[in-house]
Amino acid sequence: MLSTDFVTGSPNWLDLGSPDTAGAAAFYGSVFRWDFLSAGPEAGGYGFFQLDGETVAALGPLTEEGASSAWTVYFQTPDADATVRAAEQSGATVRVEAFDVMNSGRMAALTDPGGAQFALWQPTDVKGLELTSAPGTLCWAELHIGDPAAALRFYGSLFGWRSQEMDAPGMTYTVLSTAEGDQQDASFGGVAALRDAAEKPRWIPYFAVEDADETVARTQGNGGSVVMPAADIPDVGRLAWLADPFDATFAVLRPAPPQA
Repeated sequence: MLSTDFVTGSPNWLDLGSPDTAGAAAFYGSVFRWDFLSAGPEAGGYGFFQLDGETVAALGPLTEEGASSAWTVYFQTPDADATVRAAEQSGATVRVEAFDVMNSGRMAALTDPGGAQFALWQPTDVKGLELTSAPGTLCWAELHIGDPAAALRFYGSLFGWRSQEMDAPGMTYTVLSTAEGDQQDASFGGVAALRDAAEKPRWIPYFAVEDADETVARTQGNGGSVVMPAADIPDVGRLAWLADPFDATFAVLRPAPPQA
């Protein structure tokens, strides 16, 4: 699971682009008990989701023409400009060139060769999320893509990620780890093939919860919808895929108890 000891290739930031930031803030406040804190008038409506005073995600208005509401996962890099160039040379599309976000850090937005959008964060004053893997926070990042093997080569060349296949119901699933540390302890996400022709390539953030079914009910009760009903996955936990009222997809997971 994720920690806040960010290294190269770690998911270190997460934000939501929404056509209705007030509506999105109200929805996630009801579902996860998050508070929304504006980053100030100079931030163009951008702000932070916080849980018990710790930043767990961020929210801003859609800024790219034709963009749909979606969560974006950011990965740590020591040099955003160099990573952008390497990604472009490996077939990625640069949607937003690297730029400084005031004194907080340097970011860029890309689309990988398989069509999934992601972003880069080179931290300075803002190191990343302040809380992860606790109830109501990011605990896993999952890539669904048409060609998982090609995706592993692409991201491996950028970040040095390690990978390991595992058994999963009805699918081949690959667990991702950063280049540093014990491989299991450094795992942060996974890669799987698209479920069907209708699914688009994307990164899906998973939020840890204490009760997946209760979270599903709160989602529906606040105008969201169920993309994939809650189900138990052996040795993983109980999970569900959901969508907020503006069709941004996310997942929730009640992790299985650690094995003795």
